[in-house]
Amino acid sequence: MYWNGRAEGCVPPEGKKYFPAAVPIATQIPHAVGSAWAEKRKGTDNIALCFFGDGATSEGDFHEGLNFASVFQTPTVFFNQNNRYAISVPFEKQMNSKTIAQKGLAYDIPSVRVDGNDVFAVYFETKKAAQRARNGEGPTLIEAVTWRTGAHTTADDPTKYRPDGQGEDVVNPVERLEHFMKNNDFWDEAWVEQIERELTDEVESAVEAMEQYPKPNPEDLFDHVFENMPKQLSEQKQSYLALLGRDS
Repeated sequence: MYWNGRAEGCVPPEGKKYFPAAVPIATQIPHAVGSAWAEKRKGTDNIALCFFGDGATSEGDFHEGLNFASVFQTPTVFFNQNNRYAISVPFEKQMNSKTIAQKGLAYDIPSVRVDGNDVFAVYFETKKAAQRARNGEGPTLIEAVTWRTGAHTTADDPTKYRPDGQGEDVVNPVERLEHFMKNNDFWDEAWVEQIERELTDEVESAVEAMEQYPKPNPEDLFDHVFENMPKQLSEQKQSYLALLGRDS
């Protein structure tokens, strides 16, 4: 629903607590800290788990968020997915820091660097950080080093800036988990086939349900930004509707 342009896609399913996806880089970090601080003030054991890429750590929002979280000891887990390219800029050209994890030390935030393609390392370190936050021990920064196998977006062409063959030695985390399960006699072919069927049915059902909805209303792009629409935005709205052959 979200990627189909419908406002309903910004509403999490019942029982789920997460914010909708956001395109601006790093803006979700202060939001996560603020929501975690609110939960702390309310006396709940809820935490905020915030995901962001390596490029986000060069933004001011990253540093402001970590500083605030450190000062107020908010129950926040900062999870950095370091896929080694901020769109077209490689890690070593984006920053002089050897790691992203070390950036947390300036704010006295416990920080750890893990193999982001190791399912178990990611799971257990995240679980540990979440428990620290629930125990009132404050924030944690996790740097998960991984690799972006494809393009950054549909408008991106990684062959323009990444050398041929770079990253070919990186093993897919799902394949690594599969090898582990097979080597330790945890693999059950019938179970795998059942899971694949169930997931395929779930995805197809979700797509079918989404396609039953009417097309999104383009006026939603303008009507829910400000309480009182400013003149410039109103003019943009009129121009866009005229382009579509519609009146407001």
